Order: sequence, then C-alpha cells, then structure tokens
Amino acid sequence: MRTIRFLLQKEFRQIFRNRSILVMVLVMPVMQLFILPLAANYEVKNINLAIIDNDHSSYSRQLISKITASGYFKLTGYVFNYKEAMHLIEQDKADLLLEIPHGFERDLVRENHEQLFVAVNAINGTKASLGGVYLNSVIREENSEIRLQLVAPTRFQSQPAVEIASSNWFNPYLDYHLFMVPGILAILVTMIGGFLTALNIVKEKEVGTIEQINVTPIKKHHFILGKLIPFWVLGNVVFTLGLIVARVAYGIVPVGNLFLLYGFISVYLLAVLGFGLLVSTYCDTQQQAMFIMFFFIMIFILMGGLFTSIDSMPDWAQVVTKFNPVSYLIEVMRMIVLKGSGIRDVLPKMGVILIFAFVLNTWAVINYKKTS
Repeated sequence: MRTIRFLLQKEFRQIFRNRSILVMVLVMPVMQLFILPLAANYEVKNINLAIIDNDHSSYSRQLISKITASGYFKLTGYVFNYKEAMHLIEQDKADLLLEIPHGFERDLVRENHEQLFVAVNAINGTKASLGGVYLNSVIREENSEIRLQLVAPTRFQSQPAVEIASSNWFNPYLDYHLFMVPGILAILVTMIGGFLTALNIVKEKEVGTIEQINVTPIKKHHFILGKLIPFWVLGNVVFTLGLIVARVAYGIVPVGNLFLLYGFISVYLLAVLGFGLLVSTYCDTQQQAMFIMFFFIMIFILMGGLFTSIDSMPDWAQVVTKFNPVSYLIEVMRMIVLKGSGIRDVLPKMGVILIFAFVLNTWAVINYKKTS
C-alpha cells in the first residue's frame, strides 16, 4: 500500500501540473454535453417541399395550407410543371415533390377517389423516409376531413371499430433529450477515460521516465494500479459533472437509484481504463496510441446503440456488440435514468463488465514489460 500511495502522489501531481488534462477533464465534457444533444436528435424538421398544383381549386389550396402549417415542411418551390420541380431536387433545394393533378377536386367529389404523386429525394435516407411518412400522414388526415364534409355521418355503415389508446412509458412527451443525453454522457466518459490512460504509459516512454521506474523494485501490478486509480477518480468526476449538466440544462433526474448508477460506472471505468492501459503497453508513441484508440472508439460509438438500435443491426453485428462495453453502459444508463431499473435488472450486465475489467487489466499487467 505504501508503494501505491507514492505512485498515486506522483500521478496526481503530474495531472494537476498539466493544465491541458484538467481542461480536457473539467471543461470539454461540460461543453460537449451542452452542445451535442441540441444537434444530435431524431427530430426531422424544415423538410424542403416543392409543390406542383395543377388544379388550383379550394381543396388543393386547403391541402397545401395544411401541409405547410404542420411545422415539418418548408415550401421552397411552387412551380407549374414536373421539370421545374425535379430541377429543384437536383439542386438540393427540395427534399420532396408533391404533384396535385388537374381535376383533383372534381374527381374527388364525383368519383370519391383521386391520386397524388409524391417524389422523394432519397440521398439522405433518414430525412427522405421520415419526410414521406409525415407527408402521407398529413394527406390522410386531410382526406378524413374531406370525407366528413362530403358524406353525412348517418350514411356511414355501422361497423365494429377498434379504438387504440396508447401511452408512452418512461418518456411520455417523446423528448429526445431524455434518450440522447444519457447515451452521449456514456460516450464522453468512455472517450475521456480511454484516451487519457492510453496516452499515459506512452508519455512516460517518450519522456524517458519509464526507465527510471523500471529500475525500481516497483511490481508491475503496483505500477498499473498507480496508473489506473487516478483516472478512475477523474472518470467519476466527469460523470458527476455530466449528471449536473443533465439536471441543470435538460431537467433530467435519474429515476432509479443513484448509488446503483455510480456502482455500475465505477465497474465500467475499471474496464475502459484497463483497455486504455492495455493499448498503452503495446504502443511506443502517443501518435500510435491515439490512432489505435480512435479506431476502437469509432467502433464503440457506431455499434453501441446510441444512434441506431442494436436489434436492427445484422446478426453478425449484434454478436460484435456483445464485446462492446459501451453498448452495456448506454443500455444501463437508459435503464436506470429513464426506467428506474433495479439491481436485479442491472446485475447481469454488471457481471459482463466485471469480466471485461478483469481480463483487460490482467492482460495489461502481463503485457507491461518491466526491464532492469
């Protein structure tokens, strides 16, 4: 314990002398957590729409007014032929094209049937699919209102109907901040902890102080613990700052047990810091460590379930996510913060993270080559 205490004193002095590390730990996560959830969201608005109104009737004007008043669409072109509308799509000035045919109102009143043409710019698949869904929804709603105007209620046949009453659990107002902020906080904790530890031992190699440590009687596991504990403390500090920002900026208060959340984070930090130390033992320069960590962090983020559902991934990708510690943290963060899950729900995932922590840290101790 005396050896570890001296190592911890050395590490904390190095950390507090390096202002860039303090800025990275205390300032950058707070700024990112303020900014990123405002930009990274699933709400698609301001969809550029071009309309070709060949009918110029009261019903066509009513439909156009309802579409533009929905709040999702921005009318960027009111043209008179299909060629002009396609030109807007080719110039990326329009995402959707709606063509109202000639005789729209007449055929709708006389024949009780009419067709509209919708063309979607599918370069941005997410915006295209959601834009098409929004537009179809507005058209269906307008169609229902027109039917009520044209057909008297007594003329409807009495048929059994199924009414659906839905409620949104855990996020009743579908606020995307409640879904995104815990996931982004999980990513920030991973990046800060992983990058700092990955650069730590390598920095000792580049400066030359690693040789002075190697000739001392310090054991390898003492050295790894001395590197691990300070950044474990800083990781918890980053997480605490993130919870404060989530509470102040977005009004997010964990529904579940806060001590359970910190318990899982503490175990998770052992795993991610062990991975960073393992990378550091394999690298000779900070540049090598940065590139290797960047490679893995990209995989952790994109296959962690933050932006895309893991259940929607191919089977092979779902198998890969089982070896991704970030996916467990994002899921547990949402479980505790939004659902209020208890220890029984979290325990299986904590067991997996404990295995990660044991394997990665043991591997780092074994791989650290102490020469005299």
